[in-house]
Amino acid sequence: MNKESYEFAPDDFLLVGDAKDAYVDENYMKQSYWKDILSRFAKNKGAIAGLLVIFLIVIMAVIGPGLNDYTYDGQIIQHQNLAPRVKVFERLGIGIFDGAETMNTSTGVVEINKYVSEDPTVTTGLEDTYYWFGTDVLGRDLFTRTWTGTRISLYIALVAVLVDMLFGMSYGLISGYFGGRVDMVMQRFSEVINGIPTLVLVTLLIIIMKPGLMTITLALALTGWIGMSRIARAQVLKLKEQEFILASKTLGAKDFFIIFKEILPNIFGQLIIMSMFSVPNAIFTEAFLAFVGLGVPAPSASLGSLISEAFKSFTTHPYMIVFPVIVLALIMLSFNLLADGLRDAFDPKMKER
Repeated sequence: MNKESYEFAPDDFLLVGDAKDAYVDENYMKQSYWKDILSRFAKNKGAIAGLLVIFLIVIMAVIGPGLNDYTYDGQIIQHQNLAPRVKVFERLGIGIFDGAETMNTSTGVVEINKYVSEDPTVTTGLEDTYYWFGTDVLGRDLFTRTWTGTRISLYIALVAVLVDMLFGMSYGLISGYFGGRVDMVMQRFSEVINGIPTLVLVTLLIIIMKPGLMTITLALALTGWIGMSRIARAQVLKLKEQEFILASKTLGAKDFFIIFKEILPNIFGQLIIMSMFSVPNAIFTEAFLAFVGLGVPAPSASLGSLISEAFKSFTTHPYMIVFPVIVLALIMLSFNLLADGLRDAFDPKMKER
């Protein structure tokens, strides 16, 4: 059989693509688990916006009450029901935050400005007075009271996270890991606690204790951990039969070492997400309790109590309710956006998208 020789010319083959590497495998830089989560979180614009809003609200809650000379409980009867007035906006003359307000009266709609007198020869004594959010029916500065009330809402958010992460998480981990009779007893106990409405529980606590922030904190601590414990228990039931848990047991690891050193790191992301989602619910619960009169006692203020007080004057002075509602809505929306961003960042399936 004759062997034929072939010679290839330089132009017999053509490269695919101008880059000459169309089918070269891509190499990805190795990065840690938390760095990978952070990079995915940074790409979520909604979560970043929510985090920035929370940061700004925290700053205002810290420094806001000290930005003027008024206190949250200082009453000046001569300054009652004053509309918002800001010097910068007043000088611009754009018709907002200039101290004027529109009121519906029996004779029609009228616009009044209590800071200045209609008669140039008469002075009101308020020409150089500025209330950025206005005043309430007792002449208290709403700017100071709003940011003081925001501190309570943020405190409730911190309490919700701590209760979830310290008690609810541990309760669910232990219940799901040991199972059997231990799980049955612990779950029946949590169902009994969960069956008591929060409003009823707070009412009973107020009868026993003094109305105040500590009573609300105790009520949230007694019932706020149920959701977290169920999530933690479900995750443990899914992981405790895995091979790495069996390997730890074979090597002689103790039960609590396995729970907190082997299982917890694998479900920590889901628990953080759950705790972030519980924050808006806790803040709303406090605001609702304050709105129905079971919140912090006067003259202390929370966003819920401010909304409750302003609701009585909503038809005549609507500006009183606007600012507490906006701050409360921003807090709840921002925590929800942050929780959504964390959920997407911790979800390993997001790598494939």
